[in-house]
Parts: sequence; structure tokens; C-alpha cells
Amino acid sequence: MKSIKQAQDALLAGKVNSQALVEQCLDAIDTDGGQGSRAFTKVHKIKALAQAELIDIARNKNLDLAPYAGIPVSVKDLFDIAGDVTTAGSRVLSEETPAKKDAVVVERLKQAGFIIIGRTNMTEFAYSGLGINPHNGTPLNPYDRATGRIPGGSSSGAAVAQTDNMALAGIGTDTGGSCRIPAALCGIVGLKSTANRIPSEGTLPLSGSLDSIGPLTNTVECCAIVDAVLAGRNETDIEPVSLKDMRLAVPQSIVLNDMDTHVAKAFENALQTLSSHGAVIIEELLAQLLELPVVNAKGGFAAAEAYAWHHKLMTHHGELYDPRVISRILKGRDQSALDYIELLQARERIIKSVAMSTSRYDALIYPTVPTIAPPLVEFSDDEFYQSNNLLMLRNPSTVNFLDRCAISIPIHNKGEAPVGLSLVGKHGDDRNLLSLALSAEGVLSPQIN
Repeated sequence: MKSIKQAQDALLAGKVNSQALVEQCLDAIDTDGGQGSRAFTKVHKIKALAQAELIDIARNKNLDLAPYAGIPVSVKDLFDIAGDVTTAGSRVLSEETPAKKDAVVVERLKQAGFIIIGRTNMTEFAYSGLGINPHNGTPLNPYDRATGRIPGGSSSGAAVAQTDNMALAGIGTDTGGSCRIPAALCGIVGLKSTANRIPSEGTLPLSGSLDSIGPLTNTVECCAIVDAVLAGRNETDIEPVSLKDMRLAVPQSIVLNDMDTHVAKAFENALQTLSSHGAVIIEELLAQLLELPVVNAKGGFAAAEAYAWHHKLMTHHGELYDPRVISRILKGRDQSALDYIELLQARERIIKSVAMSTSRYDALIYPTVPTIAPPLVEFSDDEFYQSNNLLMLRNPSTVNFLDRCAISIPIHNKGEAPVGLSLVGKHGDDRNLLSLALSAEGVLSPQIN
């Protein structure tokens, strides 16, 4: 089954039971050419099967159950699960004390009835958009496994697990695109919620100023269901909106640069399709985006705030870090208090300026990332690694800096290399953005089987 709603309906109709759903996911983890072992840092096989059995017994007795009881989902290795060590894809924390209680989002998932199938792999400490992990291995992108392409990051395992039917949803974090990049490269849906809309208690941070939490799913409808649960909303359904007269702005600064032919073609086709359904596509310079590389030149919020969290760990365990991750964290050491205060001031000014420039639009629209997933082998070269990491982060990170919500939906033709389209909403306008995305998905996305 590809969607949460399909699974929910089948469970309620007695066409499938929870144990069968969990076993299907576990079979995918065990048999998927070794990807399961790289997609997960820990699989809760015994616990998940036991929970599924109890849910099936309760359902057979017609007892009241939570709305999504028995549906398996994965969570990124940044979230505390009682009894587990939260390693954040690293060896540095492997000997830490297990968590005493669940993160708020994990608690909410359980309250809604979801079964946690396991913890998914990620870029170490979430500090890269590529999804490469030298400690646990890198799960290969489900597209073109013969070549062996990167999955995108940092929520790499969540995207691969989702695409390969190892769970019906994955929960990730997004500091500069970490839900949307792997979603785009793997051909699924990824949501970056407005920061602080979903509680972060029990979640290991990268940058408190930029971090957000969101789902990776097969459909926008699934995304909306999980988003509502994570945000503590009672209403999980969304309704599509008419695309007619929707004003969608395409920024002309930065985000359209360096597109490869696959992305350029898919993006142009998407604009034409949306226009044919009545949407008004408008080119907007949005020159404020040109300021972002300048104000973030010293590493931005991520470097400064990551260094503040990691500096003691690096003193004692620096040799255990991925060298490509620790080198980025260390950029925060060179930022002064003045640099950080000026960064705060610049962000406030740019947010206000962009809000004024875009107030008349229903959403911004541009490619999630400018290229399809490159082959993993090419990243052995440090220069290629650094340049492509910046390229993958460039477009989605604008949303985190501007403190908005955004969603990536697939727009490639079935069988072709995955390409993601980002729709960017206003601050706090997450549910309206999901309604717009639902309508866009209906005319743009490849068929979900």
C-alpha cells in the first residue's frame, strides 16, 4: 500500500491487519538489496510486531482505537525514543545513555496509533544536503540503483525507506532542505513546516533558528495527515483548491541558475500545465535572495549554533566525526558576537522585505533542487562534494532563512529521473499550502501505483 488513507481504509474494512502491514515493511527492509540496513540505524522488529498483534486483537474485539492504529512509520535518528540511544547518524553519541522518554513528535505519533518501525539513517548530525554517511553507509537512491546515486539529505534514510515501502511515512527534520531535498531526489513528497509550529522537545538540534520538523510521504494527502498529527491538530483532512487564478511567483534570482536539462524540462512542463489549469504564473525578480550568500558567508546560523552545541563534544571526540561535517561545524568558531547579531538583524530585515514583495502571491514556485541525483562515486572528490552540497542546499535553504513553509512534490514523468517542484507559502500558512499542493499534485505528479 502506498498511502496512509489506503492502509487506514483497509484496516477498518478488515482487508488487512496491522501485523501484515508491519511484516510487509520488515520484508522490504530485509530483502531490498542491502538498502534496508543502510536506510535504518535501528529496526524495532520485535516491538513493532508485538504492538501490531495487540492492535489486531483490540480491533477484532471492536475496541476503540486511535485513528491510525497499526500503520507503520519511520523516524529520523534525531528524535528521542524511550529506551533508544539517539545517535544522529554518528559514532560520537553511540555510548550515550538511552533516552528516558519519547520526543514530543514521537509521543504524538504513538497517540495517533502509528507504529514506529525503526530509526532512519541520516547525514551525521544533519549537516549536509547530500545524505552521505561514512559511518553507517549511504542508502542508495531508489532511482537508477545500477549507477548508485545519492539519496539527498540529511533525511536520507527516511526518503529511501519511504520510497522502497519500508514504512508508510517518514518523519524528518529540515534546517536547509533536509526533508525536501531527499524527497525531490527520490521522487516523493517532503514538507518543511513553519519553524516552531511543531514542538522540537526531544529532538537533537542543528540550528535552533532554522530547524523544523516535517514528514516525507508518497502523497500530499499523507503529508497533511502526518503534519496534523505532529502539530497537534484534530483535523487531518485537507481540501483541494481551484488552481484558476492562483498567483504563483517564479523568483528570477538565484533559484533558476544551474538547472540541468532534466530539471529545466520538468519545471517548464510544470509551469505550462499549471497555467493550462488557470494558474497565473508571474516572474518576480526577488532580488533579496541575492543577499543570502553574502549574509551567510561565514556559515550563517547553522555553523554558529551547531558549533555552540558541539564544541565540547569535538574537544573530546573530534576524531570520531565525519571530517566533512566537522569542517562545516568549525566555521562557527570563527563567527564573533557582532557577526551573529548582524546576521539576526539582516534576517529580520530580509524577511520583512520579502513579505512585502510577495504579499500579492498565493505561493512562490521553483525547482526544489537544480539537478537530479548525482552518482555517489563522484563525491570521493572533496571539491565536488563541497560544490554539490552547496548547490543542493541553495534553493531550499532560502525558505528556512525566510521562516516560511514549503513542500516539494514530484513532477517528473514516470520512469524518468525524479525532479521536485517547491511550493513556498507564507509564515504559518502551512495548511493552506498543503491544499494548494494537493491541487497541484493532481495535475503534475507521476501516477502513484
